[in-house]
Amino acid sequence: RLELEPVTADHAAELAVVLDDLDLHRFTGGVPLSLEDLTERYGLLTARQSPDGRYLWGNWTLRLRETGAAIGTVQATLPASGPGGAPAEVAWIVAGPAQGRGYASEAARSLTDRLVAEGWSVAAFIHPGHFASQKVARAAGMAVTEVVRDGEQCWFRER
Repeated sequence: RLELEPVTADHAAELAVVLDDLDLHRFTGGVPLSLEDLTERYGLLTARQSPDGRYLWGNWTLRLRETGAAIGTVQATLPASGPGGAPAEVAWIVAGPAQGRGYASEAARSLTDRLVAEGWSVAAFIHPGHFASQKVARAAGMAVTEVVRDGEQCWFRER
């Protein structure tokens, strides 16, 4: 049901409207980025790696195949040293009007399955009160751990 496109600065105008929702930041903090800030952020992400070269970045726009509408993003951060080191970290965000239809689960499961097939363990850090994201993590084969970072619980799937 979804198509993924690598995020570019050109996606900022469309996604700024889709993600301009304070409720999307309830568990992650912050506020929606301005068009200018989102354009800058997406421009940096097109490098597909951190400035120091330690991490590889995968960031995709989620589109409904049926309509072509952008509904959110999915991302993976991978240590450049490869699957033998730290796990890949994944995250997702789906706009409010598209929530509750399984899109986040579909995207997270697809991404996680692919990473595991390529030899990665996968982690997602989720606020303990964000039950919808916990459900997505479960659908992607992850289980909660005792690890907490910045107040978020680590959900983990072994390679």
